[in-house]
Amino acid sequence: MCNFVSHNKDLFNKLDKFICSINDNDDKLMSTLHYAQNIFGYLPKEVQLYISEKLNIAPAKVYGVVSFYSYFTTEPRGKYKISVCLGTVCFVKGSDKILSEFEKQLGIKAGQTSKDLLFSLDGLRCVGACGLAPVVVVNGKVYGQFKLDQVGELLDYYKSLENTTV
Repeated sequence: MCNFVSHNKDLFNKLDKFICSINDNDDKLMSTLHYAQNIFGYLPKEVQLYISEKLNIAPAKVYGVVSFYSYFTTEPRGKYKISVCLGTVCFVKGSDKILSEFEKQLGIKAGQTSKDLLFSLDGLRCVGACGLAPVVVVNGKVYGQFKLDQVGELLDYYKSLENTTV
């Protein structure tokens, strides 16, 4: 735990300031978990224990909330979250093959994150954009009528964003 905390000292300081700013009548735990996931990108054990201590809440309660809500994640997520719709219309139009191609090119399975923390990959039940099937979503941006041969192009595009200097 010490190593994680020392490497993320600035983030823990931000978290402390946030916790101090919350009113007593607010739902401190949920607000703090949302904020912590926003700044850390996920909620590892060290962050959960830290929140438990700061809020004087049992670690089991913190973990219970984190594990109950699907919004929270205990695993690092990629900078670019790729979701492939697997709803009926998208599936019929080949989204399962698109998902497999993403898995192949990224070297991960759905639900996992690439080692470089650039990409997370998920399959979704339905995006609700059946007229655009098959659909791929990256960080909220919808790519409709997605073709299998576009997988490499899309990954190359997002990788190229990392090579640009601002």
